[in-house]
Amino acid sequence: MNKAQLIDAMASKSGLSKNDSKKALEAFVESVTDSLKSGDRIQLVGFGSFSVAERSARTGRNPRTGQEINIPAKKVVKFKAGNDLAQDVG
Repeated sequence: MNKAQLIDAMASKSGLSKNDSKKALEAFVESVTDSLKSGDRIQLVGFGSFSVAERSARTGRNPRTGQEINIPAKKVVKFKAGNDLAQDVG
């Protein structure tokens, strides 16, 4: 499902117009992004939680040459599915 399909699905299930659904989705994405940038954790009970984790620097290997390379530290976004979502999908 791409963004346009998600907007269509949101509009049909909520009774909102496609334009209002698009605004709602964009506001959600922007709010989640801003919260994660500030280091907050977002928990949607039953759906899941978004958080930021630090990956430490490490040494890896170039699969083509076998040469060792340094992989720098970085922040990554993690999502953990909630129980309701996990049960509905699985």
